Amino acid sequence: MATFENQMSIAATPEVVFDAVAHIETFEQVAPDILGVEFLTESRKGVGTRFRETRAMGSREATTELEVTEYEAPRRVRLVSEEGGITWDTVFEVSPDADGTRLDMRMEATPHGLKGKASLPLITPMLNKALEKDLGAIVAWCEGQTASE
Repeated sequence: MATFENQMSIAATPEVVFDAVAHIETFEQVAPDILGVEFLTESRKGVGTRFRETRAMGSREATTELEVTEYEAPRRVRLVSEEGGITWDTVFEVSPDADGTRLDMRMEATPHGLKGKASLPLITPMLNKALEKDLGAIVAWCEGQTASE
């Protein structure tokens, strides 16, 4: 298993930060590498929402199906997917802090079978870069929303 964690302070309200990470229609605007989203359920937010996300990963495109398995607005959201022999379990926790909002992100990647175990070490560097880019985009978008209010 591999774990990726990051914590940051964002000069925005918890509601703005939660919207950025928990609502795929907003996150699609926030994350520059997302090329498209297709909802697989009628619901667009909350537990049980399923969607297919296509994003640029270097010179390739990758499509992943995700499901919202926890949703506690405006505090916590969990997204889970099974892709390439790996279970991807990502939790975003949002809480007020002195500078506005603290965002904690934790992603656990649990490989299954030979394919997952072999590919996880190979994709880890690319994944770290993608997460840094997404988290930077979240901060910029949230702080931009706050500045325009």
